[in-house]
Parts: sequence; structure tokens; C-alpha cells
Amino acid sequence: MKKVLFLTTALVASASMAAADVRLSGYGRFGLDYNDANSNTATGSTTLTSRLRLQFDMSTETDGGVTFGARFRMQAESRDNAAGVGGINGARFFVRANGFTLGVGNIVGAFEGATGLYNVANTPTADIGIDGAGFASVTANMGGNAFNWDAYSSSGAGVNGVEVIYSGSNWGVHVSYSDASTNTLGGEGETNAAISGFYTFGDWTVSAAYNDEERPGTFGRDLTMISVIGDLGFMDLTVSYASGENYEGLGLDVSKVGIYAGFDIGAATNVIVYVTSEDNPYDLGHDGTGYGFNVAHDLGGGVTLTAGAREASGNGANTTTVQAGAYFRF
Repeated sequence: MKKVLFLTTALVASASMAAADVRLSGYGRFGLDYNDANSNTATGSTTLTSRLRLQFDMSTETDGGVTFGARFRMQAESRDNAAGVGGINGARFFVRANGFTLGVGNIVGAFEGATGLYNVANTPTADIGIDGAGFASVTANMGGNAFNWDAYSSSGAGVNGVEVIYSGSNWGVHVSYSDASTNTLGGEGETNAAISGFYTFGDWTVSAAYNDEERPGTFGRDLTMISVIGDLGFMDLTVSYASGENYEGLGLDVSKVGIYAGFDIGAATNVIVYVTSEDNPYDLGHDGTGYGFNVAHDLGGGVTLTAGAREASGNGANTTTVQAGAYFRF
């Protein structure tokens, strides 16, 4: 009887292992970062920047075809010559069926997941250089207040929110929410409710996203972004516009527009150039025109050499960043 029970248990265990899917992936990057904003600091203008990420993706499928899964990451990085140690982030759980995905925990977030948010998309970092150089090219990053929306955290617990995603053949919708009990900023509870969607027709995609941020007892702030992305054959073209209402509760609105063009040079090299213009009465230190470019060369085997430079808008006091390094996937 014991042998029968043992054999039955072993068969059940092996069947479970066969149905499950556990995958490891990740990337490493390292290089040099020049930032003239650090010229008069102890950090110095030229520093090392690096990151190593190991990602775990796990899923299994029920007899009815419903997929249950989870993701978490281990990551270590250094910036501004400060060495970092590795850590594990919060998990994201999901259930997927018939084009719908329900996510909970360390969610992606509907605004973060919007098509066209990262417009320098053909580079390894989704922006210029080896670590994105502050993501100044992102139109939704205005007034020095970057990433004021829910997003998957690679090194923290995340917002412990909930999201629903639908993806069809040429369109999709993403809705997310996190509440004040899990997302805090400055000791005040914060909620974020967001929605984004896209529609593709031929070689063009139109994308829109909206995020409603509330800090109880302080203020609410609305953030909207619209992007148009197209393939002209000889180049990729993106036009993006974002606006923020009632910035920092002062009743002031800010906006930013960006134009991005990507060119392939041969089979292995890609060049991207962009220009942005920010209208910011709230923070004149970020008002004005910014621009940048990036060159990425594919060596094969998942290895890319990349270099870029950007000038962030600053009302005549712009900051320059130049980065170069190597990026490899595994």
C-alpha cells in the first residue's frame, strides 16, 4: 500500500512539474556616466554606473486553460560611484485567460504600461545611454517630479495594487488602482487610479493614458499623455504630448511635447534623436527645450554597445549627461 501511495504521489508531482513553467532571465550593464550637475559635488562629474538583474517568471495552467503566474527579481546596481548590494523585490501575481490578465501586488500600473510612454524604445534602457540618464526624454516626467504614477518596482515592495489588462489583435486597455494604505509619500496616504489604451492601424499606433493621483488632505493631480507612433519605412517616428493639472496643488498646469526619430544604419546599428519642449510655470528650472541622441550597436549574442547624450530642459541652465557602456541579456 505504501508503495502504491508513493508511486501515486510521484506521478502527481511529476505531472505538476510538467505543467509548470519556471524561467530565469535578466541582463547586466556597466559603463561611464558624465553629468555636469555633479561637477561641484563630492561625487564628481564622471562616475561608474552598473546593474545586474536576475528575473524569475513562474506560471502553470489549469485544465481549463487559465494561467496562474508570478514574477520577482533580484537586482544589484551602483550609481554615482556608490557600490550597491543585491536585493529581492516584491512579487507580482497574475491570472490570465482569453486575452484578459488580472494582476495584483507589485503591479505594472496602467500609466507605466502605456504604449509610447518610453519613446526612445529601441535602446536597451528605453532612453539614452547606459542607464536612461534620468529619463528626461519621457514627456510625462515634468517639473523634476519623475514617475508620479504606479509602476513595477525592481528593488522595492511595489504599491500592492490591482490591475486588469486586455490585449486584442490590434488594441488593448489597461486599468490599475492602488490605495492609501499601501502607497505612502511624505507620510501622507496616496492613491493612484489609472487607465491606458492603444489602437494600431497599419503602421501607426495611437496611445493614450490618464493617471489620477490623490494625497488625502493635500491635493489631487491629474496626468494625461497622448502618443502617436508610426513606421515611415526609412525611420520610426513618435510624437508625444503630456499635461499635468494642478501641479503640487498650486493650481498650475504644466505640459511637455516630444518628437522622436529612429534610424537603422545597416543591420546592427540604430540611431535615435529627440527634442522636447516643456511649458512649466510651476518649476522654471525645468522649463524650456531638451534634446538628445543615442547610438546602439548590436554585437550579437544579446550584447549591445550603447552611447548617448542629452541636454535636459532648464530655462537656460540645462544639464548635460553623456553615457556609454555595454549591455548584455541572458
